[in-house]
Amino acid sequence: MDVLTKKFPEGFLWGGATAANQLEGGFHDGNKGLNIADVLPGGKERLNVLKEPGFNFEIDKEKYSYPNHEGIDFYHRYKEDIALFAEMGFKVYRMSIAWTRIFPNGNELEANEEGLAFYDRVFDELHKHGIEPVVTISHYEMPLNLVKEYGGWRSREVIGFFERYVNSIFNRYKDKVKYWMTFNEINSALHFPIMSMGFSIEKEEDKYQSIFQAFHHQFVASSIAVKACHEIIPDAQIGCMIIFAPVYSYDCNPENVMYALQEERIFNYFCGDVQVRGEYPAYIKRFFKEHNIKLDIQEGDLELIKEHTVDYIGFSYYMSLTQKKDKTGLENTPGNLLEGVKNPFLKASDWGWEIDPTGLRITLNKLYDRYEIPLFVVENGLGAYDKVEEDGSIQDDYRIDYLRNHIEAMREAVVDGVELMGYTSWGCIDLVSASTGEFSKRYGFIYVDKHDDGSGTLERKKKKSFYWYKNVIESNGEAL
Repeated sequence: MDVLTKKFPEGFLWGGATAANQLEGGFHDGNKGLNIADVLPGGKERLNVLKEPGFNFEIDKEKYSYPNHEGIDFYHRYKEDIALFAEMGFKVYRMSIAWTRIFPNGNELEANEEGLAFYDRVFDELHKHGIEPVVTISHYEMPLNLVKEYGGWRSREVIGFFERYVNSIFNRYKDKVKYWMTFNEINSALHFPIMSMGFSIEKEEDKYQSIFQAFHHQFVASSIAVKACHEIIPDAQIGCMIIFAPVYSYDCNPENVMYALQEERIFNYFCGDVQVRGEYPAYIKRFFKEHNIKLDIQEGDLELIKEHTVDYIGFSYYMSLTQKKDKTGLENTPGNLLEGVKNPFLKASDWGWEIDPTGLRITLNKLYDRYEIPLFVVENGLGAYDKVEEDGSIQDDYRIDYLRNHIEAMREAVVDGVELMGYTSWGCIDLVSASTGEFSKRYGFIYVDKHDDGSGTLERKKKKSFYWYKNVIESNGEAL
């Protein structure tokens, strides 16, 4: 980057990001099996399910709505949507493969040809428009059968099923996909293991024992995927994917500073330390001892993890967190199912997520200082209520302001010396919110006529931000 003009580097990977379970729909089409997202209800009930024990993982249409079942019907409309992405000038499109399109129950011996063929068509359409796919292998859509029969990632047996899945997609798409990531927001399981690990914590269960054992199984599986990717697609890059929220101390009291450091280590760094550095960090040993965690680590696991580390770090950034050891009398603030105390210096979104562009620059610097491998911002965006004006336009200046400030923060981080691969804004087209199951929490540059009550024509409309982001990409970030 030119320090004087602060240009993004040539070849910077501009684009947008989505997940299969939030936009594809067609939840039974093409012989697809049920996944964890298919049984998560819409609206406020989803938050209760994600936080409370005892969820039974069944579809009950008398009681709940299930917006993921139709999504925005990308399964049938992908050509139309990819054409819109191309019109904005996307260089890359971050998406996920639905595991249950490839292995409907997760434990079959042979892959489902209809599912494989669907993603062939999607990748071909992307390449037709000059867009490179960036594929997340597992994005909150674990096969429901593996949840019910094996207890999700609690079970070591799932590693073998995952290995069969990754080998199938690597061999099938080795000429079509050069950017991969293993588990979406893997560290999110510390707060809501249902989506990423396939289980809820029961009242009598030892939360940390179950979660960290499942983490170990995922780390082994991730290393198997990295090894397979490097062998089957030598010219590909494969990364991990974490959710990062820098943790600030509420004040300069050393007790609160230490508390914030401990929170940041366990949440922000632990999964990256294992997947990037290839070993369990020193600080986790004390945490394990204090919480009586005893991992079942089998022969060869640690060597596998050490030898097959990721090529880059993909991460989501939406907000920072502010923490205080004693929160008595302080107002909490929600965000991405994470909770901290209110930061008096920050404004918040319609959903209470504190807006902190400088936190993205801090995040980029912290990650690069620690790991010194390429970084990729694969999720960042503003969930907001959008209004269609009488003339049909959507004047989402608030989204433009949010994105402009965060992209400027990225630009400053690159001047700081951070090696940044690219940026894919989350929810480049409106889709179902992962945390709340709502359509009204909109992120996209493209408006989709679909609503929380299930109504809507699914018509696509370009928002004001569509044209703004197109200019940003065309100018390689200069037109902010």
